[in-house]
Amino acid sequence: MTRAPLPAFYDDLDATFAELWRLLAEGAAQGRSGFHLPVLATLGAEGPRLRTVVLRAADAESGTLRFHCDRRSDKAAEIRVNPACALAAYDAESKIQIRIEGRATLHVDDAVADAAWAGSRAMSRVCYGADPAPGTILPTGGAYTLPDEATAATLGRPHFAAVSVRAAHLDFLYLDRRGHRRAAWTRGSGDWAGGWIAP
Repeated sequence: MTRAPLPAFYDDLDATFAELWRLLAEGAAQGRSGFHLPVLATLGAEGPRLRTVVLRAADAESGTLRFHCDRRSDKAAEIRVNPACALAAYDAESKIQIRIEGRATLHVDDAVADAAWAGSRAMSRVCYGADPAPGTILPTGGAYTLPDEATAATLGRPHFAAVSVRAAHLDFLYLDRRGHRRAAWTRGSGDWAGGWIAP
């Protein structure tokens, strides 16, 4: 049995860094990517909180990622209090895990939020018009309402937030029986500095 060739980034640190950002950008663009739905960790009053978010943008040049949330949600409140956060995603097909640590900024009534809202699909806007707010205790599972797509265009916008994460630390892990590869980078005042680390 012949094994697949090792990927071009396998022993190339710069290529690994480029692959990390390529995969994140692909995850933002393609719903079937293993990096489309990373897990977000924030800090709540009693410790870490986890949930899955939809990656909407990943920009290597600025070192930022973007996802959207309801500004009434727990995650929005937690980011307001403490912007430190982390994201993690694993793609079983490529056997790659990417972790990002950084600081989040909640955009609600600014150009970033306006552009993100304008770029959102009508069906995606519907959840921001939900009543009551996310996390509200319900008497039954279906005791909430969602607007139709036309109404959501105006009803949902006041609840919409775009969250940008400025990455400060990146961790890339590739799993292979011939030898795993793991690398990490930290961003100081400007450029990224990184190297190989033990898997």
